[in-house]
Amino acid sequence: MAIATVNPVNGRLVRTYPPFGGDQVDAALEEAVKAQSRWRSLPIDKRARVVRSAGELLTAERTAWGELMTLEMGKPVVQAEAEATKCAWVCDYYAEQGGAMLARRSAATDARTSYVRYDPLGVILGIMPWNFPFWQVFRFAVPALMAGNAVLLKHASNVPACALAIEEIWRQAGLPAGLFKTLLVDAGTAQALVADPRVAGVSLTGSESAGRQVAAAAGGALKKAVLELGGSDAFVVLADADLEKAARTGALARTVNSGQSCIAAKRFIVVDSVADAFVEAFQAELAGLRAGDPMDRQVQVGPLAREDIRRDLQRQVDATVAAGAKLRLGGVIPSGLGFFYPVSLLDRVAPDMTAATEETFGPVAAVLRVRGETEALELANRSAYGLGASLWTRDLEKGHVLAARIEAGAVFVNGLVKSDPRLPFGGIKASGYGRELGSEGIREFVNVKSVWMGSG
Repeated sequence: MAIATVNPVNGRLVRTYPPFGGDQVDAALEEAVKAQSRWRSLPIDKRARVVRSAGELLTAERTAWGELMTLEMGKPVVQAEAEATKCAWVCDYYAEQGGAMLARRSAATDARTSYVRYDPLGVILGIMPWNFPFWQVFRFAVPALMAGNAVLLKHASNVPACALAIEEIWRQAGLPAGLFKTLLVDAGTAQALVADPRVAGVSLTGSESAGRQVAAAAGGALKKAVLELGGSDAFVVLADADLEKAARTGALARTVNSGQSCIAAKRFIVVDSVADAFVEAFQAELAGLRAGDPMDRQVQVGPLAREDIRRDLQRQVDATVAAGAKLRLGGVIPSGLGFFYPVSLLDRVAPDMTAATEETFGPVAAVLRVRGETEALELANRSAYGLGASLWTRDLEKGHVLAARIEAGAVFVNGLVKSDPRLPFGGIKASGYGRELGSEGIREFVNVKSVWMGSG
């Protein structure tokens, strides 16, 4: 089956790409193994030069990369350009900090000399999603390459042009041939690759079901895996919160990338005493967002990436309203071309309703009302997911205490949950395991090796 680009604005086919045959995949694996054996011996400052060059190319051509992302998956073009800039940031960050993160660490033992070193594992397979088609790849690939590994990319099937463009960026940056290769293959082929002895580890960003399949394959082959899966992030508004700021930030947190983000705020848990005021302000912020053609630089919310995503989102909204939630905004698929869905607000959502129990991947916000902070935290943690959470309170000491009690990989107090190269990123429970970014991320695909030296 051909791999295709479909424009989400109008649903029209843009281009098809022939999938790789078995011989092409095998050749890419062989080339990656050979390239990595040389790359791992290169001084890290020389690796850093290549990574820094990739960042420069991302910055110089950010307009072109932004338009490509928008064409393939519908992201508003201003956000797409910002994504390219963020990819340049992760390149610069690891080019500057990677050497220190991987430096040999001395340890005092009964040896004459003992230390810990961080050696690359080999060829790492990255299975990446369409929603942040550049960022998800670069945040995985940059630390893996800096650590001395090779990278094979199986990108989502609806963003093949982005996948090939990323490979070209690395080629132009001076990365040795074969060290980063895009494989145009289906999900079944990618899963089979996990068991290939030439693949040393796998990093997946995707759905919970995909995570289970990859984890099973990696476990069967005794391979290291990092899984960054779905999220149903809680946005907790306490009685002493700055409601105006919380409403403004909440609208952005729910609609960034047209709501198609694993760390987007999805469950807005609000204390009763301020719920009416928050909902009014929140609805006004959501209603004020401009939706439309994502190539228009004034547009903040574009189409969803695929028709099936829109159908599933409508199912979730309909089921939640049928169960008794109040639809205050949106909630109906518009007529016309493309995969557009309106910014929507559901109020008085109960914890057992669909919009509260399932991950909603689109611009639909669900407000759950609670009696106080104890119930708010209990409800925040009553989820299969544990990726991120946002907590709103003017009492910063309380913020420290409650952040420790929230079951998530990241808690942002009075701020928007986001990934940052300087901080580890990942989740717990059904949101996956392992970490990307920070010093923890660059050490995921290394052999943490202890060396003990006796007397000569």
